[in-house]
Amino acid sequence: MSMLARKLARDLWQVKGQVVTIALVVASGIAAFSASLSTHESLQRMQASYYESARFAHVFAAARRAPNATAARLREIGGVAEAETTISFDVLLDLPGVLEPLIGRMIALPAHGLPAINRLALVNGRWIDAPESNQVLVNETFARKRGLGPGSKLGALLNGKRETLEVVGIVLSPEYVFAAAHAGGDDSNFGVFWIGRKRLAAAFDMEGAYNRVALRLARGASERAVIDALDRLLEPYGSFGAHGRAEQPSHQAVTQEIGAQRVFGVVLPSVFLGVAVFLLNVVLTRQVGTQRSQIAALKALGCADWRIGLHYLQFVVVIVAAGSALGVAAGAWLGHLLTGLYAQFFHFPALDYRMPAWIPLVGAAAALLGAAGGAANAVLRVVRLPPAEAMRPASPPIFRPTLAERLGLGRLYSPAVRMIVRDMERRPARALATISGIAGALAILIAGTWWSEATDFLLEVEFRMRERQDVSVVLAEPASTAAVYDLARLPGVIRAEADRSARVRFASGHRTQRGEITGLPRDSTMRTLLDERLNEVPLPPYGLVFNRTLAERLGVAPGDTVRIEFLQGARLVRDVPLVALVDDLMGLRAFMDRDALNRLLGEGDAVSGARLQLDSAQRAAFLQQVKATPRVAFALEIGPMIRYFRETSARNILIFTTVLSILAGTIAVGVVYNNARIALAERAWELASLRVLGFTRAEVSGLLLGELGLEVALALPIGWAAGYALSAFIVELIRPETFRIPLIIGPRTYAYASLIVLAAAVASALLVRRRIDQLDLVGVLKTRD
Repeated sequence: MSMLARKLARDLWQVKGQVVTIALVVASGIAAFSASLSTHESLQRMQASYYESARFAHVFAAARRAPNATAARLREIGGVAEAETTISFDVLLDLPGVLEPLIGRMIALPAHGLPAINRLALVNGRWIDAPESNQVLVNETFARKRGLGPGSKLGALLNGKRETLEVVGIVLSPEYVFAAAHAGGDDSNFGVFWIGRKRLAAAFDMEGAYNRVALRLARGASERAVIDALDRLLEPYGSFGAHGRAEQPSHQAVTQEIGAQRVFGVVLPSVFLGVAVFLLNVVLTRQVGTQRSQIAALKALGCADWRIGLHYLQFVVVIVAAGSALGVAAGAWLGHLLTGLYAQFFHFPALDYRMPAWIPLVGAAAALLGAAGGAANAVLRVVRLPPAEAMRPASPPIFRPTLAERLGLGRLYSPAVRMIVRDMERRPARALATISGIAGALAILIAGTWWSEATDFLLEVEFRMRERQDVSVVLAEPASTAAVYDLARLPGVIRAEADRSARVRFASGHRTQRGEITGLPRDSTMRTLLDERLNEVPLPPYGLVFNRTLAERLGVAPGDTVRIEFLQGARLVRDVPLVALVDDLMGLRAFMDRDALNRLLGEGDAVSGARLQLDSAQRAAFLQQVKATPRVAFALEIGPMIRYFRETSARNILIFTTVLSILAGTIAVGVVYNNARIALAERAWELASLRVLGFTRAEVSGLLLGELGLEVALALPIGWAAGYALSAFIVELIRPETFRIPLIIGPRTYAYASLIVLAAAVASALLVRRRIDQLDLVGVLKTRD
């Protein structure tokens, strides 16, 4: 082993505590980077692989009733490689022991065999062997959450007639990787069933017809051209408008979540690595300062400047290498955990987590380059230091009156506080760096833990202030207002409000967007329109009200005219003014006065659903009765949906918060401990002198740790502001297409983040206090560097 190698090992051992804490900060950054990006890559790979093997469709369309004779024309559309038609209806389900009505999507299997597009994967049980019977396949998510398996039986209301279905197999489908996207976020109340085509066609009078289309495109085909041609073909048969894969609910939700994972993999680790760079720079600068005489001796003995500089860079490399190794291992474990969490929501045939080699290599390289760059100033000092200059002790610091003293305010605080403030004022860069590091830890915690409060806000506003009903009922077909009176007579109904919905395609200039207009009664109390300040927006007698997400997608503002193409009936096209905007957080929503919407449709006083308020004492009787009401397509109870959403999100937020708390606590310990250890090394002679002069251990510790306490106190408000800014930056980067994430950071989040950082700071201070108590006064006073 060479002389410099032995010196490197000795130097690392002497500051082992600092080496360990810095390595942990580096490991935290690389772990976060590796876990997030490897999870992103794994999910993206599983999604692409599953879509290809299952032959997931590129284009989807729905119609009321198209004759089978037109199916051959689908394959003649330019750019279409494969086409498949089927029948699909949503029905009410009745499970034994389950009070609330559940929604089932019934999908017909091909007359012979299994789907060639959107292929099914059998998880358990067997395939249907009697296509004309009530045997069904069910999606794996619903089966698991409702305890269904081969042999299970359940009731379903098929076109007004109650039938008993027998589950024979559990399957996965690429259309329903995230089934909750089709059910308002609650996949425990939404089941997807596949049944023989003849059986479903007979139940809904669809013999010789279809109402759903799936297409796969040839390589290089224009999706827009295929969609336009498909719309023209299906228009005479009540087309609801074709759309591409990007608007398929499950795919859209999965893709948005995968994209968010990439954002987290880049933004948060950048803060970790920035703190690690700062710490390495501080430690290396201190090493140079304490080894001036050693550097001079090496230069005098003929050691080249580049070798000395390389020696100190190796100090950085060892720490980064140790942190990288630990970070990659932790990142692999954490990435597998995150992928497993996503697997509970995104159902792929196999959990295939992998960490591509480029991810840890890029993370380690970024950490090394950042650390080397941060330490470059200290290394340059080594190279440029003349031997004669290095032989002399460093010039003692110059103490001047503080700003407060110059302003005549010095008498307001004690001599001990004056000493603390003076030391911070003569080393402003170091104090600022320490404050920034602690603030960075606080910002990471805030950016990772505010989601809980945002979720609570979203649920409170969307389902308590905007949607005030207990149950939403959707009719199988639009009906007269007499249907609402029938619903109002059901047991326990206190109030009923009818609404009218219509599927449309909005257009403004070259921008288009499929969506739905909800027609509300003029005096609605169960569905209120609110602006960003939660003030009520009146429903205009004529004209559209958009939520901001939809308005941004179309690039329109109040006063503009929007073209509406109704995707039902006569497919009327109307130009309607946009009157106002509201701040709904979920979906791409549009509203009109119900009477005005019916006039545009030319269908008289029709309703398509209702919002109901219930007497809780008669809830059970109502739910039993509504499940047996033929004209009801499905009923959605708000309370259970909110509870399910809270339970699901609470578990995931807890895991995410715990991991971030550990990582951010590591940063806080790294910053505070290293700064305290360096301050102790620099001021050991002063502190020892004070002890000899009669100061107690507590008083001496107060001088050193008081400075750290002041830096932590100053870091807190800066960290709060930085946390808010970082959260806003992440929200802006993610920006889901179909909903808005409310940036709500309340006192609970700030308090939790502050307590974690304060706890880490106290732990670090206690470790340093122990070293102060163990100072060798004689040894320290004999050596004055």
